[in-house]
Amino acid sequence: MEKTADMPTAEAEKKESQFVKNSVLYKEFLAEREEILKHKWIESEKAGKDIGFEKALLDWIVKHRSHWRERRMKEARTEKAAS
Repeated sequence: MEKTADMPTAEAEKKESQFVKNSVLYKEFLAEREEILKHKWIESEKAGKDIGFEKALLDWIVKHRSHWRERRMKEARTEKAAS
């Protein structure tokens, strides 16, 4: 395949990928995903079987997401005030 001026280079793709990985939104996504996976593990242990990611996700959103976000925002404000 011939390289054209509009085709992104590997370096440009790498920079874009790094930008995404460093973004606050992506970091929040990863933190939330980690909490969902913890919730999945805990609830699967209680049920004695794997409950699946989708069920864990929906259960976590309903039961824990708003409190988790409030706590994260409070921690972020505290860190910002301390610096």
